[in-house]
Amino acid sequence: MIPRLAWVAIAVLVSILTGCSPDRQSARVDAAALAASSGLRRMDISTGTFALVSHVRFGNAPVLRIYFEGDGHAWLTRATPSDDPTPWNPVALKLASVDPAPSVAYLARPCQYVDLDSDRYCRRYYWTDGRFAESVIASMNAAVDQLLVASGARSLELVGFSGGGAVAVLIAARRHDVVNIRTVAAVLDTTVWTEQQHLGLLTGSLNPADFADALVDIPQRHFRGTEDSIVDDAVVRAFVGRFRRHGCVSGESVAGAGHGDGWDSRWPLLLRESVRCAGPENP
Repeated sequence: MIPRLAWVAIAVLVSILTGCSPDRQSARVDAAALAASSGLRRMDISTGTFALVSHVRFGNAPVLRIYFEGDGHAWLTRATPSDDPTPWNPVALKLASVDPAPSVAYLARPCQYVDLDSDRYCRRYYWTDGRFAESVIASMNAAVDQLLVASGARSLELVGFSGGGAVAVLIAARRHDVVNIRTVAAVLDTTVWTEQQHLGLLTGSLNPADFADALVDIPQRHFRGTEDSIVDDAVVRAFVGRFRRHGCVSGESVAGAGHGDGWDSRWPLLLRESVRCAGPENP
């Protein structure tokens, strides 16, 4: 029998060879198990820049619902970036896993769940100041194109958690096949959010609120938890306030939900709430 200390040494050696701490490796294993248990299969996507990880379940449906992950483990502290943004709590994956829709896809953000040593595009800029950079959004939009073709669907519903909500909005603003948007605890106005969190402006990133005119006719519902200390109502109100017509966009507070907790248990019920425009309005 191998002594316990030998097993520990083996585990440490494996983590060194794989480039993952035990926590990072556990995050990858847990995410893969969660996806598999809900009938989602892994699909790796190359966009010419970033290699993106997706988990999909395609049915014979005209609409594909895509979930965008949050920023993940992007920071060790408020001042120190992580060296690997793979999420330890993949909220968007949890939401996708309880979605009963026939065609569902989950899309991780750049540099999550990948081997960073072999990805020449991944650097900390892309999960800090440049998390919503044009190159990031263009790459993820290209991945959406591939998912749509692979699914056989004709239109899209987009769902984003936290920073993934910003990605969902930014992608919708450049497409003509998005029928609705849902976000959860989303960073919808980066200027307001960084001011509230006493952070530096994301000067390398696009601000979703700047694209309100391109989104004015897309039905949207933006959920925010009452116990969320990361994204508060002011961020949602600032985003909604940028719309010259408000009939298609609304915010909703969800009692008891935090930033990264309490959403997957509520999600099947929240999905039943309609996402549609209220009716014609005068500009």
